[in-house]
Amino acid sequence: MSHKQSYVYIATTLDTKGKELEFVGQLVEKTGLAVRTVDLSTKMEKTAWHADITPSMVAEYHPEGSTAVFCGDRGKAIVAMSDAFERFILSRNDVAALLGLGGSGGTALITPAMQALPIGIPKLMVSTMASGDISGYIGASDISMLYSVTDVAGLNRISRKVLSNAAHQIAGAVLFHTEEQVEDKPALGLTMFGVTTPCIQSAIGDLENDFDCLVFHATGSGGKAMEKLADSGLLDGVLDLTTTEVCDFLFEGVLACGEDRFDAIARSRIPYVASCGALDMINFSHPATVPAKYKDRQFYHHNPQVTLMRTTAEENRQMGKWIGEKLNACEGEVRFLIPEGGFSVLDAEGQPFWDPEASNAFITALKETVSQTAKRQLISYPYNINDPRFAAAAVTEFRRIFN
Repeated sequence: MSHKQSYVYIATTLDTKGKELEFVGQLVEKTGLAVRTVDLSTKMEKTAWHADITPSMVAEYHPEGSTAVFCGDRGKAIVAMSDAFERFILSRNDVAALLGLGGSGGTALITPAMQALPIGIPKLMVSTMASGDISGYIGASDISMLYSVTDVAGLNRISRKVLSNAAHQIAGAVLFHTEEQVEDKPALGLTMFGVTTPCIQSAIGDLENDFDCLVFHATGSGGKAMEKLADSGLLDGVLDLTTTEVCDFLFEGVLACGEDRFDAIARSRIPYVASCGALDMINFSHPATVPAKYKDRQFYHHNPQVTLMRTTAEENRQMGKWIGEKLNACEGEVRFLIPEGGFSVLDAEGQPFWDPEASNAFITALKETVSQTAKRQLISYPYNINDPRFAAAAVTEFRRIFN
């Protein structure tokens, strides 16, 4: 990355954080980096402070024009400016890094643009919201969040320390950027959960000499991160053997994917082998977090903070239909492998979640829903998902469609 041709973008709302923006910008410039400041204020008011990129310049990127941003309704204005800023950032080819300063509104305004930037571009959000649940701000991106301790608005003995650290962190990320080593091996995404680990480890053992294996923990954000990379063209294939996030999405678990799970596979058409890893369970935190309506269900207490609930035959039917419809939208090479001997370590003969009726409900619904073609196939095996023979079959199918 050439520092002369790129900039550290620093974004905030200048109507309330002018001193802070000037302070951080000067510190970054002292490191020798070029800075572009961005004002995301949503009110058409003059301030004593100046930014390189004005609110009007950003607002013009909104599909409905600047009037959608400067509408007089703060809530709507923040949403609209956030949309405009995301489009503005994506239009630039000179972003070395993005640093944001904000409270709750500013954080919600700036982080969608950060999420839209490619993985690897430094992104740091100094925020009053960084000490709580930040999953909504980070999404599936590599955003760093720095808690401001005091309010971001105002320079004092605490905020100067925090903002100085922020300026030097973002500058360091740019200055000490190392060009990625050329990796001749194609990138392969794999999804794993604790109860499918033997399967994935076995597959990696067979593939790692030929592929750069990137393992994603199927915790909701893991699947989203994998699909973000697929959308970005950074994956050459996917072994999505652990699709458990669908359980949590459909039945109120805590590790849920989004409505768009599998859509990146359809868009990218990359070689794709999937399975039903851990579809036998819905994830909750400690027992008190389980919804009251599930009180009579079958549970397995993995540890004090993880409670697993067995999926029923009816839930499996719903998942089979939901996943089947997603697969029907995929026009690339797709193989969905069915382990008839169980979907996880717990779903094996003699184990707590062994329930052939529930598993068969999923299999039947999937087969009834999927329109099989030469490229889109369902293949059954008489093994548990963690049987080495199942992993070997998954590797064989992937190599076949990859080649």
